[in-house]
Amino acid sequence: MNHRALGKTAVRVPPIIFGTSCLGNLYETVPDETKLATVREMIRCLSAPVAFDSAGKYGAGLALEVIGRCLRELHIPPTAVIISNKLGWYRVPLHGPEPTFERGVWADLHHDAESRISYEGVIQCYEQGCDLLGAEYAPKLASVHDPDEYLAAASDPSAYAQRWQDVRDAYRALFELKAKGVVQAVGVGAKDWRIIRRIAEEVDLDWVMLACSLTVYTHPAEVLEFCAQLHARGIGIINSAVFHAGFLTGGAWFNYRKPDPVNDAALFRWRTRFLAICSEFSVKPAEACVRFSFAVPGVVAVALNTSQPERIAENVASVTAEIPAAFWRKMKTAGLVGASLTHLGE
Repeated sequence: MNHRALGKTAVRVPPIIFGTSCLGNLYETVPDETKLATVREMIRCLSAPVAFDSAGKYGAGLALEVIGRCLRELHIPPTAVIISNKLGWYRVPLHGPEPTFERGVWADLHHDAESRISYEGVIQCYEQGCDLLGAEYAPKLASVHDPDEYLAAASDPSAYAQRWQDVRDAYRALFELKAKGVVQAVGVGAKDWRIIRRIAEEVDLDWVMLACSLTVYTHPAEVLEFCAQLHARGIGIINSAVFHAGFLTGGAWFNYRKPDPVNDAALFRWRTRFLAICSEFSVKPAEACVRFSFAVPGVVAVALNTSQPERIAENVASVTAEIPAAFWRKMKTAGLVGASLTHLGE
């Protein structure tokens, strides 16, 4: 697989970037030997440099810690990896039976994490991330993590304005790190694409990571237009959460929650029809989800995450899977894919 330029930067990334929330015990405790096997497979299945996407939020820094430990145990040279650290969450001591952030989502954690989105906070998060990873694996990519959630927590308009200034100050810190050569590219990762758009209007980003916004399940015309604008500006797009936490391929979770078969009946109906069309054309659902991303101009890479080492080769193969044009035509006819994507099915 050919590595591609990430926007206008000199950084070149493979078309698949490995998400690492599973290494932070997302939803369940993953044994250390499984984590090592997972990182080993990630390295084995792609040519160097292999890209990892992580964050201080993932297991309160556990994912970062595991990445560094596994890379050292596998004797992987720093030049063979590109690490992206989404900043804004800082590891702190755990007081109580479970962490205070995202209750019920992370398993078997021994630390808590607190939000630190500000000029000083982002610097602190970056430095802590380097400590957890090991200085030799210092991240080349940096971003502000979930600024949409940070802004949404504002209690009133005045608090929102202050939080927006915090986000702006955080980017001032990141671009100072870039100017010093500490990081090579600055971006943003968020679930609410509208916040990404607002930040992109005020900040000269190198790349964006869309989460849950651009998938075979949901791809509104306004999101596609935004992607076209990013592409025209030379801003690289990384697409993530393309399976909606695994729901589209048959899993129980959808975007950090377990959907209810009654209240979310329309969601279950969509999946049933999607899986039926996949079966009709002998298309693997995961491959359809991944290949859809690359049908959108400007998408440089897809971030995929799994806690099962045996699935990594399959995930890598999905990037180049051939999907019949008739499959996409049927998806359009069924109303599952927007007709505006004229290049799909041609």
